[in-house]
Amino acid sequence: MINGHCDEKFSELKKILEQQLNSDFELGASVAVEWKGKEVVNLYGGYKDENKNSKWNENTIVNVFSVTKAISGICITRLIDAGLLDVNKNVGHYWPEYACNGKENTKVIDFLTHRAGMFGFENDIPQASWNDWDVYVKALEKQKPFVTPGSSQGYHAVTFAWLVGELFKRVEGRTIGRYFKEEIAKPLDIDFHIGLNEDQINRCASITSFDRLDSIKPPVDFIKFIPNFVLNDELINLKKSLKSKHFLKAFMPEPFQENDVNSIDFRSAELPAGNGHGTAAGLAKLFGILATGCNRDNIKIMDDKILDQATRVYSSGPDSVLFGVKLKFGYCFMLDGNKKSNINFAPIFYEGTFGHAGIGGSVAFGDKKNQLGYSFVCNKQQKSSSLYKTSNMLTKALYDAIS
Repeated sequence: MINGHCDEKFSELKKILEQQLNSDFELGASVAVEWKGKEVVNLYGGYKDENKNSKWNENTIVNVFSVTKAISGICITRLIDAGLLDVNKNVGHYWPEYACNGKENTKVIDFLTHRAGMFGFENDIPQASWNDWDVYVKALEKQKPFVTPGSSQGYHAVTFAWLVGELFKRVEGRTIGRYFKEEIAKPLDIDFHIGLNEDQINRCASITSFDRLDSIKPPVDFIKFIPNFVLNDELINLKKSLKSKHFLKAFMPEPFQENDVNSIDFRSAELPAGNGHGTAAGLAKLFGILATGCNRDNIKIMDDKILDQATRVYSSGPDSVLFGVKLKFGYCFMLDGNKKSNINFAPIFYEGTFGHAGIGGSVAFGDKKNQLGYSFVCNKQQKSSSLYKTSNMLTKALYDAIS
């Protein structure tokens, strides 16, 4: 079931991917690794569709959901590198209409680190085409934040698209999707896209087993009834998150259904929070370039020192949306975490890695110390307890191989 290539040093990754596909744990998937500037793994296999009518091939692309946020982070960091965006300025400096109803002192860094207090829509998500950008922007522009901006971290799972995306447009003029295509993807031949054309849609694997977003949570509601004095700090944070119901605001169940994330409307829209489509090889190459000096074939993505700045920890939870977890964020990048755990509800990011995970199970990251670019992409969403099981197995095997 496996095609592609894999250096012998990384043969364990091939065994894992083969095992996960042969057991039907995964339907279709791909893993790719760049190490020291060279592609050492590019494996793919399984099927693009639930009926197993179409095999996953080298050119298959798939929605990687929130991995897209790291791509947005790369684009944002380029603006900072160019001196066009100051993370310490108020958002209203660049986007005056946003500065109202308690959002006047929201800083750019609050957008980039999920601290804007705007993790959901006040009156539920607009019932509009995904391509009606301004409808979503206007709704967020007018509403009040759920909490005081800057006061706490609450993962902006969906609203990130229009908050960071509109800020980017106000500063640069282009959408993030168009900018990434013209400035990075096309010059460096990276097969990753935010907003697909007809030819790209025809290459897509279908997302399967996609559950209501509000069901992707640990079954721990009972903790709300346990007194704080018998709980440790982590469980108290979990309890606070469950009682706040911020998760339900951030992960709106409607209109996110399996038939919607596979629709032409969704795929063709530019949603820089969660509908980037690409190959594992494309993502591994992108993060591999960043991990080896940010330069490839005399094309420079950004200054290496700015990447260091972008991948420092600026917020580390507890996250009121994601059950009090102490997720670490840089400039839109998810940073190291869960490395000592066997919990597959969260992705493993070793110390020094920067990237993002998606709710479908896909993961991508870079690692400057080890000069790694890594990506795993898939089209079958697992239950919450096993969401990142395959990627975590592959990540552990990868680091074992180079240690």
